[in-house]
Amino acid sequence: MRLEGARMDLIKKLWTARKLILVVMIPLSLLPLPLIHPCSESSCAYVLIVTAVYWVSEAVPLGAAALVPAFLYPLFGVLKSSEVASEYFKDTTLLLMGVICLAASIEKWNLHKRIALRMVMIAGAKPGMLVLGFMCCTVFLSMWLSNTSTTAMVMPIAEAVLQQLICTGIADSQEDSQDFTQDEESDKEENLESSKNHLELLDCKNEKKYEVSVMNEELNGLTLMPGFSPNFSRESNGYLPEAPISIPVPKKPKIRRDSLYPTKRDHMICKCLTLSITYAATIGGLITITGTSTNLIFAEQFNNRYPEAKVINFGTWFIFSLPIALIMLILTWIWLHFLFLGCNFRETCSLSKKRKTRREILSEKRIHEEYQKLGPISYPEVVTGIFFVLMTVLWFTREPGFVPGWTSLFEKKGYRTDATVSVLLGFLLFLIPARKPWPSAFSSQSKDDEDEDEEQDPLAPMITWKDFQRLMPWEIVILVGGGYALAAGCKVSGLSMWIGRQLEPMSGLPPWAVTLLACLLVSAVTEFASNPATLTVFLPILSALSETLQMNPLHTLIPATMCVSFGVMLPVGNPPNAIVFSYGHVQISDMVKAGFGVNLIGVFVVMLAILTWGEPLFHLSQFPTWAVMRNVTGSL
Repeated sequence: MRLEGARMDLIKKLWTARKLILVVMIPLSLLPLPLIHPCSESSCAYVLIVTAVYWVSEAVPLGAAALVPAFLYPLFGVLKSSEVASEYFKDTTLLLMGVICLAASIEKWNLHKRIALRMVMIAGAKPGMLVLGFMCCTVFLSMWLSNTSTTAMVMPIAEAVLQQLICTGIADSQEDSQDFTQDEESDKEENLESSKNHLELLDCKNEKKYEVSVMNEELNGLTLMPGFSPNFSRESNGYLPEAPISIPVPKKPKIRRDSLYPTKRDHMICKCLTLSITYAATIGGLITITGTSTNLIFAEQFNNRYPEAKVINFGTWFIFSLPIALIMLILTWIWLHFLFLGCNFRETCSLSKKRKTRREILSEKRIHEEYQKLGPISYPEVVTGIFFVLMTVLWFTREPGFVPGWTSLFEKKGYRTDATVSVLLGFLLFLIPARKPWPSAFSSQSKDDEDEDEEQDPLAPMITWKDFQRLMPWEIVILVGGGYALAAGCKVSGLSMWIGRQLEPMSGLPPWAVTLLACLLVSAVTEFASNPATLTVFLPILSALSETLQMNPLHTLIPATMCVSFGVMLPVGNPPNAIVFSYGHVQISDMVKAGFGVNLIGVFVVMLAILTWGEPLFHLSQFPTWAVMRNVTGSL
């Protein structure tokens, strides 16, 4: 017994220290690789494997693991320290900083809440339309904010609506139980009265009355009561004996005393709505190049590897990904509706006011109350909305492709990018005052509000540095920089070319099969590892594979970038999943079942896009000249 107890204690201690053991043992166990084969390829592979294992296992924080190339590359002579340092701060970092400034202003002045509530008010309180309304507003917000921030913003609003639904359901169930007892008493009285109302027939010969037996209506038709015979006539004071009368009582829905939810249907609505928000946040992040960190990682690595390729910008990405998001939104909503709410779309999606239940009316009332609490639209919200529209328009019109953009007004070409617009508008938010510079003649504020405003700084800006710093994901910035450093090391050391040569046996496969395999592999790995880490590891491999097979690199890189966001089956897949899971409405089995369908939908739609409208947009059917130039210079 003592030995078993000691073994259990040892196992517990080892399990507690598993991350520390992994951090120490992985570099030591792989150390023979650069020592036995002292070349730049093996040294770079050592750094790549160690960093990838740290990322996938999360033995150390992602940002800390991203710093491994910063000291191992110089130690092994792969890159100079100054060269590695320059990889950690790129153009996409400035782009992200400008977007975070706008996101800080949106969150500070509750513009996101106004947009979400307004969309839900338009959709209505029917379960199907309510889920679709929340999905639409989440997709729209996730286009411009991070998926995690969007989920954290929308979930409290959805939770308030769900709590109203649950409370109203409990109240209804209590009323139903009271009504049920009252109905029983009234049914007894009605039975006594109905037993006195007979249909009587006069026998002309004997002039005697015979009572017609009561017939009981059953499911399979009209049947006579047991014990009744047409020829049976026993006189008893001139009447036949009365037959027993049985009237079926309609069943009331069972009240779930062992659950927080009044009915199973209410629980299903809660599951459907909460899961729809995390899936919608993932879908919305696909639409814009700044929607999620994986899109930024792809854009920067692609532009660094293929500097001559001027095909990836905000406009081209938006045109390609918007139809994907719309199709995924509709199919995901149908899948969740079928899984949790059933197939009766007419009942759950009707906009008719006559079909609204008491709970739906109260839910709509709660949403209207939340919207009224925001008050009239404020001056900071108007300024934030103007900056939001202005940033989008400037991104679209920088280099639209079919017409000259506003960058053609400048003499020097190639100096202005999407980051230029982002940082400029983000900088202005630190300067513009949050109060109107002129008195409003139609101000609806009370005197108390005006006195409070006078106590504050009249020139206080729209956002402060604390507001920006609270939302700025520095860990993601360092993680992206670590990915750039790994890619640079693979390029300089020749490891990417070596990997490409090992993948030559796949040259017999058609391009669509290679892309499908890449999508399935990335989607499977990202369920257990972080999305940015997974993509950072796979992008150099897929680039080398595409160059070896003489394929357009975008044919594999874009689908892999999108599919890496489909880690939606487990709470550890991405932060939005963890946020939704923490509310307690869903279990892991629910997430696996629903997420598997969403994963298949995503892979199917991405493959459909890359084989249809993606081909003419990015010229995927031919091996581009910028990839040929990269292949030649890499071999040299």
